[in-house]
Amino acid sequence: MRLSAPIYRLKRQARLLSRKEEIPLHLALDRIAAEEGFSSWSLLAAKAAETAPATRLFARLVPGDMVLIGARPGQGKTLMSLELAVAAMKAGNRAAFFTLEYTHADILQRFHDIGIEPADFDGRFVFDTSDAISAAYIIDGLRLAPRGTLAVIDYLQLLDQKRETPELMVQVQALKAFARENGLVLVFISQIDRSYDPSKKPFPDVSDIRLPNPLDLSLFDKTCFLNEGEIRFQAA
Repeated sequence: MRLSAPIYRLKRQARLLSRKEEIPLHLALDRIAAEEGFSSWSLLAAKAAETAPATRLFARLVPGDMVLIGARPGQGKTLMSLELAVAAMKAGNRAAFFTLEYTHADILQRFHDIGIEPADFDGRFVFDTSDAISAAYIIDGLRLAPRGTLAVIDYLQLLDQKRETPELMVQVQALKAFARENGLVLVFISQIDRSYDPSKKPFPDVSDIRLPNPLDLSLFDKTCFLNEGEIRFQAA
């Protein structure tokens, strides 16, 4: 059964319904699930996880891959990256999430949004919000990570924020070499330039990536762009 909207949008509808009718969120979620043909939200979330695009995307990743996920704000790129992390952990691997955008509570809520209980992956998931995040910091943090570990970097442009860090190109090149040598999968969430107009082009592409400084985007092995609940995946 195909959902009428991505799960993060259905969750948003439930929150609005909860506030509008002053009912508990879990009741609003179950009501939305019923409209989609499921007896409960938990069943809807479980079914969505089975057929999630991230599950299919993960099946196409190999150790050493550099993956770029791009979308405008609110299009689900963070949830997509977390779904990839979940797929990796379900496959018996570990996952990590490096960010200055989200708190630990935010990420826990995002996991719940996609119907995942973080406790089920206790010991397999690392969340890092250090102000020192850079290529060197990420490499140091993952140096002992086992082959197959999937790490999300939220976001690509974050690496370019501090003057004392190397150029963005140098950092991404270092991360690529590290991923290849150690058999890791690195997923970079990326901002899209404001000039992108969805009315003229259904999906953003590499030409729409916001780059404050030069970067050879061919360093990424695979790209994934999202817009209005649709996904376009491409291998380099």
